[in-house]
Amino acid sequence: MGARGAMGTAGARRAVTAALLAGALITLAGCGSDDGDKKKDDTKATGAGPQAGTGAPAAADAKQLKGTVTVFAAASLTETFTALGKQFEAAHPGVTVKFNYGGSSSLAASINQGAPADVFASADEKNMKLVTDAKSADGTPTAFAKNTLQIAVAPGNPKNLKSLADLKQDGLKVAQCAPQVPCGAAAKTALDAAGVKFTPSTLEQDVKAALTKLTLGEVDAALVYRTDVKAAGAKAVGVDFPEAAQAVNTYPIVPLAKAPNGDAAKAFVAFVLAEPGRTALTAAGFQAP
Repeated sequence: MGARGAMGTAGARRAVTAALLAGALITLAGCGSDDGDKKKDDTKATGAGPQAGTGAPAAADAKQLKGTVTVFAAASLTETFTALGKQFEAAHPGVTVKFNYGGSSSLAASINQGAPADVFASADEKNMKLVTDAKSADGTPTAFAKNTLQIAVAPGNPKNLKSLADLKQDGLKVAQCAPQVPCGAAAKTALDAAGVKFTPSTLEQDVKAALTKLTLGEVDAALVYRTDVKAAGAKAVGVDFPEAAQAVNTYPIVPLAKAPNGDAAKAFVAFVLAEPGRTALTAAGFQAP
């Protein structure tokens, strides 16, 4: 082969090599573009990245509640709040709810004396006012339920009681709440409206204690809330009387100013005021506020 032929062959080889290199570069560029587009598509699909979804940075989860929340609640709320407490714990696995049930007057006094509590749910506005006046509440209390009285009697109503006036029967034993307790104050209002006066056999410090006197057979009747009669199931029946409409108790709830677990306290109050609370309270026989 001559020199000119050799040069031609070398040139041809260089041209082929250049073409192959150019093709490889184009292929690599195409792959890079595809990968970039795929990553963008993946970001859109998963919602990842600072501008995902609404265009705002991915927000951190809301502060997770934890610890114990202690609720001071009127005795008449025992069954309802105990059930709500379990629901609240299920919704917030890091939280334990503890309850202190009793007469609203004694609970209010304990709170104002510095008892460690996160939430107060009273059976009336009078005892809640004792807490707010002492600056023990965190914010303004919110009414969440109402309740009215019934005459609780044994199944079958053996004494055939039909009205408040029947409570004056000779030898009839009646349990009533103490006057400083919401159910006792409501009973006095109803009895005054009916013009009925008698001496109760016992004055109890909360409504559950008054009802227990009946279910144990120690008294013939008890003036208690209709929700407590319902909670007693087959152990008691309720007798309605018209004067109950003049002695309706409104229940307020509030987180407390010195709550050891303020975040959980506010969350529990919100839970009671929301649908779970409304549903449970209605099922228990409470009226809407």
